[in-house]
Amino acid sequence: MKRLLLCIGLFFCVATVMPVQAQSIVDADDEKNFSDFYEKTLSKGKSAMPYAHLRESDVVWATKVWRTIDFREKFNQFFYFPVDPESNTQGRINLSNLIYKALSNGEIEVYEDDETKIPLDWETVNAKLNRIDSVWHEGEEDEYGELISEGYMEPVTISFESKDYFVARLKETWYIDKQDTRQKVRITGLALVYNDCRERGGEVECNAIERFWVPMDDMRVRNILAKYNAYDEHNDAAERSYDDVFVDRYFDSYVTRVSNRINRTISSYVTGTDAILEAQRIEEEIFNIESDMWEY
Repeated sequence: MKRLLLCIGLFFCVATVMPVQAQSIVDADDEKNFSDFYEKTLSKGKSAMPYAHLRESDVVWATKVWRTIDFREKFNQFFYFPVDPESNTQGRINLSNLIYKALSNGEIEVYEDDETKIPLDWETVNAKLNRIDSVWHEGEEDEYGELISEGYMEPVTISFESKDYFVARLKETWYIDKQDTRQKVRITGLALVYNDCRERGGEVECNAIERFWVPMDDMRVRNILAKYNAYDEHNDAAERSYDDVFVDRYFDSYVTRVSNRINRTISSYVTGTDAILEAQRIEEEIFNIESDMWEY
């Protein structure tokens, strides 16, 4: 009898200790891999929902629109931050670092321009993103103003940093599908714009340079964007991926060009406030096309 009671007591002791030990192991693993007390798995195996098949005969009207997204605008800042991928960012990544990561891993393909006809290999893209430049060092003078050493050029490597990419350009197609007589839009291309600043003649000059164009209708690109969530300042548990952001058009932007016979941009014929008003006029004109179909 005593032996039976002893066995029962040992059984309950082992049963009580084992869950505690198991819990400590799980907690340690969670602390290592996850920033929260629960595992986030919804976005890991997520893939983008393919667009519905579209026939050429179903498109009764279409136009192409180019627009710009400025990441510095408050509404668009989730595209820009966090700038440093190595900092404590709770697993988040900004759009520029995400595209750079996918490119370096060979997961997506990019093109030279918005026509997406000339592909660029990784060596070409890497040479653009991590370029070798030169810096001029002035010669030294002594206390009497005499030149004691000549000036010289020093080659430097300018590595990719997402803080230099705070503008993106989109190319999209607006069309009317006669199957449901609705106006729809698809983003077909995205270009990261590099803010190239150089000192010339004592002044700093900055130029916006398009590095490459990403085919946004490519399922490889969309599946990568679908696996990473964009930050939502109203809800840390929000599962809005970068693909959802572009499909749902959850960003602020402005029109810079629309299809025209001489392929000119808005800035080529109006500037300042007039350019803003012209961009708004174009958007309203496109939006009104759908409602105008129902006028008799």
